[in-house]
Amino acid sequence: MNSKEINDFIKQNTGKIYDEIVKIRRKIHMNPELGDEEFETGKTIKDFLKENGIEYEEVINTGVVATIYNGEGKTVATRADIDALPIFEENDVEYKSKIDGKMHACGHDGHTSVQLGVAKILADNKDKWKGTVRFFFQPAEETNGGADRMIKAGTLKFKGDENRKIDAFFALHMAPEIETGKIGIKYGKAHATSAMFRLTINGVSAHAAQPQKGVDAILIGAKVLEFLQSIVSRRIDPREEAVITVGSFKGGEAENVVCDKVDMLGTIRTMSKEIRTFIIETIKRDLPKFVESLGGKADIRIREGYAPVINNEEITKKVEQNIIDLYGKESLEIIKEARMDVEDVSYFLNEINGCFFRLGTRNEEKGLIYDLHHPKFNIDEESLKIGIGLQLKNILEFLK
Repeated sequence: MNSKEINDFIKQNTGKIYDEIVKIRRKIHMNPELGDEEFETGKTIKDFLKENGIEYEEVINTGVVATIYNGEGKTVATRADIDALPIFEENDVEYKSKIDGKMHACGHDGHTSVQLGVAKILADNKDKWKGTVRFFFQPAEETNGGADRMIKAGTLKFKGDENRKIDAFFALHMAPEIETGKIGIKYGKAHATSAMFRLTINGVSAHAAQPQKGVDAILIGAKVLEFLQSIVSRRIDPREEAVITVGSFKGGEAENVVCDKVDMLGTIRTMSKEIRTFIIETIKRDLPKFVESLGGKADIRIREGYAPVINNEEITKKVEQNIIDLYGKESLEIIKEARMDVEDVSYFLNEINGCFFRLGTRNEEKGLIYDLHHPKFNIDEESLKIGIGLQLKNILEFLK
Protein backbone atom coordinates (compact mmCIF):
# COMPACT_ATOMS: atom_id res chain seq x y z
CA MET A 1 0.00 0.00 0.00
CA ASN A 2 1.14 3.55 -0.67
CA SER A 3 0.56 6.28 1.91
CA LYS A 4 -2.86 7.28 0.60
CA GLU A 5 -3.99 3.66 0.58
CA ILE A 6 -2.68 3.23 4.13
CA ASN A 7 -4.68 6.27 5.27
CA ASP A 8 -7.87 5.00 3.61
CA PHE A 9 -7.32 1.54 5.10
CA ILE A 10 -6.87 3.02 8.59
CA LYS A 11 -9.96 5.22 8.45
CA GLN A 12 -12.08 2.36 7.21
CA ASN A 13 -10.92 -0.19 9.78
CA THR A 14 -10.66 1.91 12.94
CA GLY A 15 -14.31 2.79 12.61
CA LYS A 16 -15.29 -0.88 12.28
CA ILE A 17 -13.79 -1.94 15.61
CA TYR A 18 -14.33 1.25 17.62
CA ASP A 19 -17.36 0.03 19.62
CA GLU A 20 -15.63 -3.27 20.45
CA ILE A 21 -12.51 -1.50 21.68
CA VAL A 22 -14.56 0.90 23.83
CA LYS A 23 -16.23 -2.11 25.49
CA ILE A 24 -12.85 -3.68 26.23
CA ARG A 25 -11.50 -0.42 27.61
CA ARG A 26 -14.49 -0.10 29.93
CA LYS A 27 -14.20 -3.71 31.07
CA ILE A 28 -10.55 -3.15 31.99
CA HIS A 29 -11.42 0.18 33.62
CA MET A 30 -14.04 -1.43 35.85
CA ASN A 31 -11.61 -4.10 37.01
CA PRO A 32 -8.35 -2.29 37.85
CA GLU A 33 -5.41 -4.23 39.23
CA LEU A 34 -2.18 -2.98 40.77
CA GLY A 35 1.32 -3.83 39.55
CA ASP A 36 2.12 -7.56 39.34
CA GLU A 37 -1.49 -8.35 40.26
CA GLU A 38 -2.94 -7.94 36.74
CA PHE A 39 -4.31 -11.49 36.45
CA GLU A 40 -7.83 -10.60 35.25
CA THR A 41 -6.47 -7.90 32.98
CA GLY A 42 -4.07 -10.45 31.53
CA LYS A 43 -6.94 -12.89 31.00
CA THR A 44 -8.89 -10.23 29.11
CA ILE A 45 -5.86 -9.57 26.90
CA LYS A 46 -5.18 -13.26 26.26
CA ASP A 47 -8.84 -14.04 25.52
CA PHE A 48 -8.92 -11.25 22.95
CA LEU A 49 -5.69 -12.43 21.34
CA LYS A 50 -6.99 -16.02 21.16
CA GLU A 51 -10.26 -14.92 19.57
CA ASN A 52 -8.27 -13.11 16.88
CA GLY A 53 -5.78 -15.91 16.22
CA ILE A 54 -2.76 -14.01 17.54
CA GLU A 55 0.14 -15.92 19.10
CA TYR A 56 1.20 -14.91 22.60
CA GLU A 57 3.30 -15.99 25.55
CA GLU A 58 3.14 -15.17 29.24
CA VAL A 59 6.16 -13.54 30.90
CA ILE A 60 7.13 -12.33 34.38
CA ASN A 61 3.91 -13.70 35.85
CA THR A 62 1.33 -11.18 34.57
CA GLY A 63 2.94 -9.84 31.39
CA VAL A 64 1.91 -10.87 27.88
CA VAL A 65 3.92 -10.71 24.66
CA ALA A 66 2.04 -11.21 21.39
CA THR A 67 3.58 -11.54 17.93
CA ILE A 68 2.15 -11.51 14.42
CA TYR A 69 4.48 -13.12 11.90
CA ASN A 70 3.64 -12.23 8.33
CA GLY A 71 6.44 -13.16 5.98
CA GLU A 72 9.75 -11.51 5.21
CA GLY A 73 10.36 -7.92 6.17
CA LYS A 74 11.25 -5.62 9.01
CA THR A 75 10.20 -6.03 12.64
CA VAL A 76 8.29 -3.44 14.67
CA ALA A 77 7.17 -3.43 18.31
CA THR A 78 4.65 -1.52 20.41
CA ARG A 79 4.06 -1.45 24.17
CA ALA A 80 1.12 -0.86 26.50
CA ASP A 81 1.34 -0.80 30.30
CA ILE A 82 -1.58 -2.58 31.98
CA ASP A 83 -1.55 -1.78 35.72
CA ALA A 84 -3.74 0.58 37.75
CA LEU A 85 -3.24 2.85 40.78
CA PRO A 86 -4.28 2.71 44.46
CA ILE A 87 -6.80 5.56 44.11
CA PHE A 88 -10.54 5.75 44.95
CA GLU A 89 -12.32 6.70 41.73
CA GLU A 90 -14.69 9.69 41.96
CA ASN A 91 -16.10 9.60 38.42
CA ASP A 92 -19.86 9.10 38.12
CA VAL A 93 -19.87 6.83 35.06
CA GLU A 94 -21.47 3.45 34.36
CA TYR A 95 -18.03 1.87 33.99
CA LYS A 96 -16.65 3.22 37.28
CA SER A 97 -14.13 1.02 39.08
CA LYS A 98 -15.77 -1.88 40.90
CA ILE A 99 -12.82 -2.20 43.28
CA ASP A 100 -12.64 0.35 46.07
CA GLY A 101 -9.27 2.01 46.33
CA LYS A 102 -8.09 0.96 42.86
CA MET A 103 -8.48 2.93 39.65
CA HIS A 104 -7.13 3.34 36.14
CA ALA A 105 -6.11 6.94 36.78
CA CYS A 106 -3.19 7.01 34.34
CA GLY A 107 -4.88 5.78 31.16
CA HIS A 108 -3.33 2.32 31.03
CA ASP A 109 -6.75 0.87 30.21
CA GLY A 110 -6.68 3.09 27.13
CA HIS A 111 -3.13 2.11 26.20
CA THR A 112 -4.04 -1.58 26.41
CA SER A 113 -7.23 -1.17 24.38
CA VAL A 114 -5.48 0.80 21.64
CA GLN A 115 -2.83 -1.90 21.33
CA LEU A 116 -5.43 -4.66 21.16
CA GLY A 117 -7.22 -2.75 18.41
CA VAL A 118 -4.02 -2.40 16.41
CA ALA A 119 -3.28 -6.11 16.79
CA LYS A 120 -6.77 -7.10 15.64
CA ILE A 121 -6.69 -4.96 12.50
CA LEU A 122 -3.25 -6.21 11.51
CA ALA A 123 -4.22 -9.84 12.15
CA ASP A 124 -7.38 -9.48 10.08
CA ASN A 125 -5.59 -7.89 7.12
CA LYS A 126 -2.37 -9.81 6.54
CA ASP A 127 -2.75 -9.35 2.80
CA LYS A 128 -2.06 -5.63 3.27
CA TRP A 129 1.40 -5.81 4.83
CA LYS A 130 4.53 -7.91 5.31
CA GLY A 131 6.90 -8.27 8.25
CA THR A 132 6.63 -8.95 11.97
CA VAL A 133 4.92 -6.97 14.74
CA ARG A 134 5.43 -7.65 18.43
CA PHE A 135 3.14 -6.30 21.17
CA PHE A 136 4.33 -5.91 24.77
CA PHE A 137 1.57 -5.86 27.40
CA GLN A 138 3.64 -4.75 30.36
CA PRO A 139 2.79 -4.98 34.07
CA ALA A 140 3.90 -2.83 36.99
CA GLU A 141 4.83 0.47 35.35
CA GLU A 142 3.49 2.33 38.38
CA THR A 143 5.37 0.27 40.97
CA ASN A 144 8.66 -1.59 40.60
CA GLY A 145 8.82 -1.56 36.82
CA GLY A 146 7.93 -4.31 34.38
CA ALA A 147 9.79 -3.16 31.27
CA ASP A 148 13.29 -3.97 32.47
CA ARG A 149 12.15 -7.35 33.78
CA MET A 150 10.42 -8.19 30.50
CA ILE A 151 13.58 -7.41 28.56
CA LYS A 152 15.72 -9.47 30.94
CA ALA A 153 13.25 -12.35 30.46
CA GLY A 154 14.22 -12.40 26.77
CA THR A 155 11.18 -10.78 25.18
CA LEU A 156 13.29 -8.90 22.60
CA LYS A 157 14.52 -12.22 21.21
CA PHE A 158 12.88 -14.50 18.66
CA LYS A 159 12.84 -18.28 18.92
CA GLY A 160 14.79 -19.92 16.14
CA ASP A 161 16.25 -16.62 14.97
CA GLU A 162 18.69 -15.28 17.57
CA ASN A 163 20.05 -12.65 15.14
CA ARG A 164 16.70 -10.96 14.53
CA LYS A 165 16.41 -7.46 15.96
CA ILE A 166 13.41 -5.21 16.43
CA ASP A 167 13.92 -2.34 13.99
CA ALA A 168 11.55 0.26 15.46
CA PHE A 169 9.45 0.82 18.56
CA PHE A 170 6.34 2.97 19.03
CA ALA A 171 4.45 3.63 22.28
CA LEU A 172 1.95 6.20 23.50
CA HIS A 173 0.60 7.74 26.68
CA MET A 174 -2.77 9.35 27.28
CA ALA A 175 -2.31 13.12 27.67
CA PRO A 176 -5.01 15.10 29.52
CA GLU A 177 -3.06 18.32 28.92
CA ILE A 178 -3.56 17.95 25.13
CA GLU A 179 -6.99 18.23 23.55
CA THR A 180 -8.53 15.25 21.80
CA GLY A 181 -7.54 15.12 18.15
CA LYS A 182 -3.98 16.29 18.76
CA ILE A 183 -0.83 14.25 19.34
CA GLY A 184 2.25 15.57 21.13
CA ILE A 185 5.80 14.55 20.26
CA LYS A 186 9.05 15.44 22.01
CA TYR A 187 12.42 15.11 20.31
CA GLY A 188 15.27 13.78 22.45
CA LYS A 189 14.84 13.75 26.22
CA ALA A 190 11.17 13.31 27.09
CA HIS A 191 11.00 12.09 30.70
CA ALA A 192 13.30 12.27 33.71
CA THR A 193 15.18 9.61 35.61
CA SER A 194 14.60 9.20 39.33
CA ALA A 195 15.60 7.79 42.69
CA MET A 196 13.60 7.26 45.86
CA PHE A 197 15.03 7.85 49.33
CA ARG A 198 14.21 7.14 52.95
CA LEU A 199 16.12 9.16 55.55
CA THR A 200 15.91 8.35 59.25
CA ILE A 201 17.21 11.03 61.61
CA ASN A 202 17.98 9.69 65.08
CA GLY A 203 18.19 12.03 68.05
CA VAL A 204 17.75 11.66 71.80
CA SER A 205 14.41 11.90 73.60
CA ALA A 206 13.94 14.31 76.51
CA HIS A 207 11.24 16.23 78.37
CA ALA A 208 10.08 19.28 76.43
CA ALA A 209 10.88 21.42 79.47
CA GLN A 210 14.51 20.26 79.37
CA PRO A 211 15.45 20.18 75.65
CA GLN A 212 19.12 20.60 76.50
CA LYS A 213 19.15 16.99 77.71
CA GLY A 214 18.04 15.66 74.33
CA VAL A 215 18.78 15.90 70.63
CA ASP A 216 15.74 17.15 68.70
CA ALA A 217 15.29 15.01 65.58
CA ILE A 218 12.56 17.32 64.26
CA LEU A 219 14.86 20.34 64.39
CA ILE A 220 17.61 18.38 62.66
CA GLY A 221 15.08 17.15 60.09
CA ALA A 222 14.13 20.73 59.28
CA LYS A 223 17.80 21.52 58.70
CA VAL A 224 18.06 18.41 56.49
CA LEU A 225 15.27 19.80 54.29
CA GLU A 226 17.38 22.90 53.73
CA PHE A 227 20.47 20.77 53.10
CA LEU A 228 18.70 18.75 50.39
CA GLN A 229 17.39 21.84 48.59
CA SER A 230 20.86 23.42 48.67
CA ILE A 231 22.20 20.52 46.59
CA VAL A 232 20.01 21.62 43.66
CA SER A 233 20.33 25.38 44.19
CA ARG A 234 24.05 25.57 44.98
CA ARG A 235 25.80 22.36 43.91
CA ILE A 236 24.37 21.81 40.43
CA ASP A 237 24.67 23.95 37.30
CA PRO A 238 21.35 25.88 37.07
CA ARG A 239 21.08 24.92 33.40
CA GLU A 240 20.59 21.30 34.44
CA GLU A 241 17.14 19.97 35.29
CA ALA A 242 16.91 18.55 38.82
CA VAL A 243 14.38 18.50 41.64
CA ILE A 244 14.44 16.93 45.11
CA THR A 245 11.10 16.51 46.86
CA VAL A 246 10.45 15.37 50.42
CA GLY A 247 6.90 14.03 50.33
CA SER A 248 6.66 12.63 53.84
CA PHE A 249 8.08 13.96 57.14
CA LYS A 250 7.01 12.06 60.25
CA GLY A 251 8.28 12.37 63.80
CA GLY A 252 7.10 12.66 67.36
CA GLU A 253 4.10 11.31 69.25
CA ALA A 254 3.53 13.81 72.07
CA GLU A 255 3.53 17.58 72.47
CA ASN A 256 5.71 17.53 75.59
CA VAL A 257 8.52 15.22 74.43
CA VAL A 258 11.61 16.11 72.42
CA CYS A 259 11.37 13.87 69.35
CA ASP A 260 14.09 11.26 69.01
CA LYS A 261 13.31 9.99 65.50
CA VAL A 262 12.18 11.45 62.18
CA ASP A 263 11.48 9.49 58.99
CA MET A 264 11.59 11.33 55.67
CA LEU A 265 10.54 9.93 52.30
CA GLY A 266 11.28 11.64 49.00
CA THR A 267 12.33 11.53 45.39
CA ILE A 268 15.18 12.77 43.23
CA ARG A 269 14.39 13.58 39.59
CA THR A 270 16.88 14.63 36.92
CA MET A 271 17.16 14.54 33.16
CA SER A 272 20.48 12.69 33.19
CA LYS A 273 21.88 9.69 35.02
CA GLU A 274 25.07 11.68 35.72
CA ILE A 275 23.28 14.38 37.72
CA ARG A 276 21.22 11.74 39.53
CA THR A 277 24.45 9.94 40.50
CA PHE A 278 26.00 13.21 41.71
CA ILE A 279 23.00 13.93 43.97
CA ILE A 280 22.96 10.40 45.39
CA GLU A 281 26.68 10.43 46.09
CA THR A 282 26.46 13.89 47.70
CA ILE A 283 23.69 12.78 50.04
CA LYS A 284 25.47 9.57 51.01
CA ARG A 285 28.81 11.32 51.59
CA ASP A 286 27.84 14.64 53.17
CA LEU A 287 24.49 14.19 54.91
CA PRO A 288 25.75 11.88 57.71
CA LYS A 289 28.48 14.40 58.61
CA PHE A 290 25.96 17.26 58.53
CA VAL A 291 23.55 15.44 60.88
CA GLU A 292 26.37 14.41 63.21
CA SER A 293 27.45 18.06 63.48
CA LEU A 294 24.01 18.73 64.98
CA GLY A 295 24.27 15.85 67.43
CA GLY A 296 22.24 13.26 65.58
CA LYS A 297 22.78 10.27 63.35
CA ALA A 298 21.42 9.59 59.88
CA ASP A 299 20.37 6.32 58.26
CA ILE A 300 20.19 6.69 54.48
CA ARG A 301 18.51 4.33 52.03
CA ILE A 302 18.32 5.26 48.33
CA ARG A 303 16.87 3.18 45.50
CA GLU A 304 17.48 4.17 41.89
CA GLY A 305 14.37 4.47 39.72
CA TYR A 306 13.78 4.32 35.98
CA ALA A 307 16.19 5.45 33.29
CA PRO A 308 15.38 8.69 31.38
CA VAL A 309 13.12 8.46 28.34
CA ILE A 310 15.04 9.55 25.24
CA ASN A 311 13.30 9.44 21.87
CA ASN A 312 15.25 8.55 18.74
CA GLU A 313 15.33 11.55 16.41
CA GLU A 314 14.83 9.61 13.17
CA ILE A 315 11.88 7.59 14.47
CA THR A 316 10.33 10.67 16.08
CA LYS A 317 10.55 12.47 12.73
CA LYS A 318 8.68 9.57 11.12
CA VAL A 319 5.94 9.87 13.74
CA GLU A 320 5.70 13.60 13.10
CA GLN A 321 5.31 12.98 9.36
CA ASN A 322 2.73 10.26 10.01
CA ILE A 323 0.62 12.56 12.20
CA ILE A 324 0.58 15.25 9.53
CA ASP A 325 -0.13 12.83 6.68
CA LEU A 326 -2.93 11.00 8.48
CA TYR A 327 -4.62 13.72 10.55
CA GLY A 328 -3.28 17.04 9.24
CA LYS A 329 -0.73 19.56 10.49
CA GLU A 330 -3.23 21.00 12.96
CA SER A 331 -3.17 17.68 14.86
CA LEU A 332 0.56 17.93 15.60
CA GLU A 333 1.83 19.44 18.85
CA ILE A 334 5.59 19.77 19.29
CA ILE A 335 6.42 19.49 23.00
CA LYS A 336 9.22 21.88 23.94
CA GLU A 337 10.00 20.88 27.51
CA ALA A 338 10.75 17.44 28.92
CA ARG A 339 8.56 16.11 31.73
CA MET A 340 10.03 15.51 35.19
CA ASP A 341 7.87 12.44 35.80
CA VAL A 342 9.36 9.04 34.99
CA GLU A 343 8.34 6.17 32.71
CA ASP A 344 9.88 2.72 32.40
CA VAL A 345 9.21 2.64 28.66
CA SER A 346 12.75 4.03 28.76
CA TYR A 347 14.16 0.50 29.00
CA PHE A 348 12.63 -0.44 25.64
CA LEU A 349 13.93 2.80 24.11
CA ASN A 350 17.41 2.02 25.43
CA GLU A 351 17.36 -1.18 23.37
CA ILE A 352 15.35 -0.17 20.28
CA ASN A 353 15.20 3.02 18.24
CA GLY A 354 11.75 4.39 18.96
CA CYS A 355 9.36 7.14 19.94
CA PHE A 356 7.12 7.58 22.97
CA PHE A 357 4.42 10.12 22.13
CA ARG A 358 1.43 11.68 23.90
CA LEU A 359 -2.13 11.11 22.72
CA GLY A 360 -4.47 14.01 23.44
CA THR A 361 -7.55 13.11 25.48
CA ARG A 362 -8.70 16.42 26.98
CA ASN A 363 -12.28 17.52 26.27
CA GLU A 364 -13.54 20.46 28.32
CA GLU A 365 -17.10 20.18 26.96
CA LYS A 366 -17.33 16.65 28.36
CA GLY A 367 -15.67 17.68 31.65
CA LEU A 368 -12.56 15.62 30.87
CA ILE A 369 -10.10 18.07 32.38
CA TYR A 370 -8.43 16.23 35.25
CA ASP A 371 -4.77 15.33 35.28
CA LEU A 372 -3.14 11.92 35.52
CA HIS A 373 -3.38 10.25 38.97
CA HIS A 374 -6.43 12.37 39.88
CA PRO A 375 -9.51 10.53 41.24
CA LYS A 376 -11.62 12.16 38.51
CA PHE A 377 -9.22 11.47 35.63
CA ASN A 378 -10.95 10.01 32.59
CA ILE A 379 -10.25 9.91 28.88
CA ASP A 380 -12.22 11.03 25.85
CA GLU A 381 -12.85 7.66 24.23
CA GLU A 382 -12.61 9.24 20.78
CA SER A 383 -8.87 9.26 21.45
CA LEU A 384 -8.86 5.45 21.24
CA LYS A 385 -9.72 5.63 17.55
CA ILE A 386 -7.05 8.27 16.97
CA GLY A 387 -4.43 6.23 18.84
CA ILE A 388 -5.22 3.04 16.93
CA GLY A 389 -5.02 4.97 13.69
CA LEU A 390 -1.64 6.54 14.39
CA GLN A 391 -0.09 3.31 15.64
CA LEU A 392 -1.28 1.54 12.50
CA LYS A 393 0.18 4.36 10.42
CA ASN A 394 3.51 4.14 12.27
CA ILE A 395 3.72 0.39 11.78
CA LEU A 396 2.52 0.16 8.18
CA GLU A 397 4.66 3.06 6.95
CA PHE A 398 7.75 1.58 8.58
CA LEU A 399 7.14 -1.91 7.22
CA LYS A 400 6.28 -0.98 3.66
